[in-house]
Amino acid sequence: MEWLLAGLGLGILLLAGDSLVKGAVNFSLRLGVPALIVSLTIVAFGTSAPELLISVNAVLEGVPGIALGNVVGSNTANILLVMGVPALLATLHTSEFDTRKTYVFMLLASVLFIALAFAGTFTWISGVVLLIVLSLVLMDAFRDAQSHRRANGTPEAPDKATEDDDALLDDLEGADPDMPWWQIIVFLALGLIGLPLGADLLVDNARIIAASYGVSETVIGLTLVALGTSLPELATTVMAALRRQADVALGNVIGSNMFNLLAIIGVAAVIGDIPVDPEFLHFDLWVMLGASLLIFPFVFLRWNITRAWGIVLTLLYAVYVAMLLF
Repeated sequence: MEWLLAGLGLGILLLAGDSLVKGAVNFSLRLGVPALIVSLTIVAFGTSAPELLISVNAVLEGVPGIALGNVVGSNTANILLVMGVPALLATLHTSEFDTRKTYVFMLLASVLFIALAFAGTFTWISGVVLLIVLSLVLMDAFRDAQSHRRANGTPEAPDKATEDDDALLDDLEGADPDMPWWQIIVFLALGLIGLPLGADLLVDNARIIAASYGVSETVIGLTLVALGTSLPELATTVMAALRRQADVALGNVIGSNMFNLLAIIGVAAVIGDIPVDPEFLHFDLWVMLGASLLIFPFVFLRWNITRAWGIVLTLLYAVYVAMLLF
């Protein structure tokens, strides 16, 4: 029953998160917020809403190990599993795209996160530091996007910037400029009601599962919860691989990992202290950093992620989970 309820909680979380994104995107567009701002903020926060609610709920319920395990485990799964499984289906031609700057930001965020973890507890001060860094990253992304639009809006093509806005609008998940207000309100309500309900179900039953199997809440956070919340990224990346959109696959993983570190623990730490289990300092944080460094050749040396690399990445994740559980 606990597994069924945990699965139900995860399902509610994912559906509610999707509903919230659709509602928030269209609400913002109807208020006249530019599509660029929506894509950099509303969508980024909305797609991470399930992880955020899980972490906040875990802190409030006194199981911070689930909160920290969710983020660290998700980041590891995002690279080893979310990049590995799609590569088994089709080679990811990452050599054609430049994600170096975002990747460096992700590595710096990882190093900052580990440094703060060695203080022993993520306090509200740690949370504020992470959120400040997040705001700087978002500002830089906004400046880059604005520069790109200005560069495309040349005198010879004065309508180019408008065309870019229309293209960005088409790419926004669930964007519908003609969506009626009542439908927007329904999406927002379903998201705002479903997220805390799903988080509460998942966290409560994850704690029961941990007790019944004699493992810590931290291990459950690193495995069951982390894997569950990585499913949307896995689905997105599999579809991107099948459509030969390697930039979407790699960019999705790098962006998601950076957001997990800075936003989710940032917000959760402001709400309540998050003690760091010594096992994180000895093992899991270094696995997360090592996994992040593994994709260095794909980003800087422009290697493609072939089927052989997919096998290696997927096996590494299987070994990591096995070491946690046995």
